[in-house]
Amino acid sequence: MDARVRITVLRRLRFEDLLEQYATSVWDPCERLSEGQEFICEHGNMPEGFCSWAWADIQKYVLTLARGGNFLGVMPGTHVCCCTDGFRPVVFRLERIEDA
Repeated sequence: MDARVRITVLRRLRFEDLLEQYATSVWDPCERLSEGQEFICEHGNMPEGFCSWAWADIQKYVLTLARGGNFLGVMPGTHVCCCTDGFRPVVFRLERIEDA
């Protein structure tokens, strides 16, 4: 059985130098998510209201935690990862929720 996983938005970044050098327009940081926002993943499904692009990037980490796995160099039951937007990535903390 899969554990639930909490996804917390840690940071919304914006690389102005890369936007100025490589983009055709300059964008604000991600407008879909807010720092501190939390989502709960149940049964390996994308949480309602979560960004589908970010989900495609972090799903493998969420499923690893949900199925009891851990990552080297990170506290057990947790992981930090980000979406792959090279101009304005969003950083997430993932935490397995251990039911009592």
